[in-house]
Amino acid sequence: MTELHPDLRENVRMLGELLGQSIRRYPGQDCYELIEEIRAAAKADRLHESGSGQRLVSLLGKLRDDELLPVTRAFNQFLNLANLAEQYHGIRRKRGHQSDLMVESLSEVFDRLKTGGISPEELHKRVADLRIEFVLTAHPTEVARRTLIMKYDEMSDCLARLDHDDLMPAESEEIANRLSQLVTEAWHTDEIRHERPTAVDEAKWGFAVIENSLWQALPQFLRSLDTSLEGATGNGLPLQASPIRIASWMGGDRDGNPNVTHKVTRKVFLLGRWMAADLYLRDIQALRAELSMWQASDELMAVAGGSREPYRHVLAELRDRLIKTREWAEASINGEPADNTGILFENEGFTGPLELCYRSLVDCGLETIANGPLLDTIRRAHTFGLPLIRLDIRQEASRHAEAVAEMVDYLGLGDYLSWSEQERQAFLVQELQGRRPMVPRNWELSESVAEVLATCEVVAQQTPQALGSYVISMASKPSDVLSVILLLRESGMKYPMRVVPLFETLDDLRGAPESMAALYEVEWYREYCQGRQEVMIGYSDSSKDAGQLMAAWAQYQAQEKLTHVANQYGVHLTLFHGRGGTVGRGGGPANRAILSQPPGSVNGSFRITEQGEMIRFKFGLPRLAVQSLTLYTTAVIEATLAPPPKPEDSWRETMDWLTERSLKAYRDVVRENPDFVPYFRQVTPEQALGKLALGSRPARRKATGGVESLRAIPWIFAWTQMRLMLPSWLGSDVALEEAARDNRLPVLREMMQGWPFFRTYVDMLEMVLAKADLRIASYYEQTLLDDEKLKALGESLRARLMGCIQRLLELKEQNDLLEDEPVFAHSMRVRNPYTDPLHYLQAELLRRDRESEGKGEVPELVERALKVTMAGISAGMRNTG
Repeated sequence: MTELHPDLRENVRMLGELLGQSIRRYPGQDCYELIEEIRAAAKADRLHESGSGQRLVSLLGKLRDDELLPVTRAFNQFLNLANLAEQYHGIRRKRGHQSDLMVESLSEVFDRLKTGGISPEELHKRVADLRIEFVLTAHPTEVARRTLIMKYDEMSDCLARLDHDDLMPAESEEIANRLSQLVTEAWHTDEIRHERPTAVDEAKWGFAVIENSLWQALPQFLRSLDTSLEGATGNGLPLQASPIRIASWMGGDRDGNPNVTHKVTRKVFLLGRWMAADLYLRDIQALRAELSMWQASDELMAVAGGSREPYRHVLAELRDRLIKTREWAEASINGEPADNTGILFENEGFTGPLELCYRSLVDCGLETIANGPLLDTIRRAHTFGLPLIRLDIRQEASRHAEAVAEMVDYLGLGDYLSWSEQERQAFLVQELQGRRPMVPRNWELSESVAEVLATCEVVAQQTPQALGSYVISMASKPSDVLSVILLLRESGMKYPMRVVPLFETLDDLRGAPESMAALYEVEWYREYCQGRQEVMIGYSDSSKDAGQLMAAWAQYQAQEKLTHVANQYGVHLTLFHGRGGTVGRGGGPANRAILSQPPGSVNGSFRITEQGEMIRFKFGLPRLAVQSLTLYTTAVIEATLAPPPKPEDSWRETMDWLTERSLKAYRDVVRENPDFVPYFRQVTPEQALGKLALGSRPARRKATGGVESLRAIPWIFAWTQMRLMLPSWLGSDVALEEAARDNRLPVLREMMQGWPFFRTYVDMLEMVLAKADLRIASYYEQTLLDDEKLKALGESLRARLMGCIQRLLELKEQNDLLEDEPVFAHSMRVRNPYTDPLHYLQAELLRRDRESEGKGEVPELVERALKVTMAGISAGMRNTG
């Protein structure tokens, strides 16, 4: 049995002991001994696998109300500390140590590609033209408070400082004392947010990720890419190359979130400019201290006016303009009169003087100095720009149609919403080709349309570098795209913004290629998009709509056909992947996911959402961010230059056969079974999730409605909390069962061997099944269900889950789950004694919570403890939504 790496195990033990010391000091020795007794019981129950869990349940059942909170907090805190230790282990650098989580280096991938027949010229061109964009989203799955995250980050820094063999005893003691202080501080900090963050708070959190991690990590990664590229091809990265871009939905995503208004979006744009000016100002002040040289090119001297320290002279002007820019942004944020004279607004005003200094140093033979911190600042400037982050705008298609309809109605041109798609397209193209303004001066708009147009006006006032994409959710027709372009133009937009349809449901994915072909047929549109198009693929809603297996196949086919259609029209297509953290929302190891995309669909450009807690796990620390950037970049380059082979026709037929069965089986339960929604509501903490102040966005798109109105994140979150993990396997169970009965397992094994897409799907299914727990799911049912029909449904679903596990083991010819992933399997085993008590407590607390609600008031201790169990289980499961 593979165990944790000794160093990782030692760090987990040390952090656990420090937490134990904190608990002993408060609230008392009795509490510590009780927690230890519960942990021992949970461990014993798991070791004996008796299936009862009776000793643990008995202990937890005796807890007094005043013991609930410290017990739940202790297990939650330990799981967060275990995550911290694992995260640090993935990036640690110690002599003679190779982390289990190390990623393949850029040089290794470049060498493999060259060995495979890729010429150095082709490799250089592809890397220089690379476009990978990470879109940070405020999806509410980050349960940990920002206050605690900062403490965990410093703990990680302490582990790194302790990770040296040459420390003096006093140095070790000082670091160990600080670590102890931090663990104690965390124990005495309330882990639950009591106020829901605003959309602006979320945007500030996104900026903090850049300030604290990516600002340092990005140039560090680009240095590595530059060195590796030069080693492989003889040429480094061009000075102005920006293969990595950072965008955000925080403050721009208004789909179903009434809290994101045009005022919020405007404030976020300004906050980004303030933050950028502040960060660049620190860089420029440091560069002024460095660049004290007097040798300079004629070009620089002409600008510096004969100064004895020409570089400092040029940088002083930049410093002064950055200070003005920061003051202008702050005044604008506060709604005060703001003087914009001399501010830095366009990127070229900032990058130009920096590149002038760079060229001068190179011309004077001072390349070593040019390629120091100055180069880092230039690369930051080309990556982040003066806006700091590219803000996406997301809005639902029906809101734009409503706005156009009001215009058309006011002008007396008809009833736009009743027009056919052809009529809408003809009208929109005619207006876009014309020059007359459509929006009347004295038009009295409805409130919702006024907000759409006000947002478009805010967008139109930005520079191109400040904008990512305008994403249209629930898009299905060409008119959905054309109407947005018309609204932007009417609001004063002077240049073509990327307008991106998001195809989400199963039907929309199936119709996406035809819809995009119709759009490319419009000559005006082809000129507008200038040969480049972005299309977003929705993973969350398609999985909720059709089940994971059917959704994955529909996404794959849609990408294939969208790529083919774009090629037919000579359009370069970038696919924007709306993946979440969990398998049920398209999550999983990034490199495997990218390398399993359809051949040709990753064509040197790749865009992907990063959400909630996954932002912290991937980009929360500088070294972690460098590792993540390396992993994504190598995968995108490899998928571009050495894509996987096309699947065999027989494999496609098999996928059609499997998904026909999985779709029916999934919908038979989720849509057709009248007991399903009551079962879901009663057996999971779905309705209690609203008590966690996770994000600015409501859990539902509509205040009323069933599962269909529930957002995909709480849908997944709720099933994860009680360990049935239903969205990720329901439907696959029947497909695999019937495949075995029909003697199709040999062809499925062949598909696993030769088709990365199918192999990745099976591996992800295995990971989810390993996280599922029949004993815990059964306990939730026993505790929370009274209706015998609902109990029967639960029993049926658990039997199906067991059958799915057996069929997967048969398919992979294994005795146990995760035989190929022993480190992950052991990590799960280590966590179980800490997650188990939280699950059992949560089921009991949910019961008490519901009983108290029926009486009119929920005791505060019960509610707080319930919230802590949700946070702790999230930490234990790692990817929650």
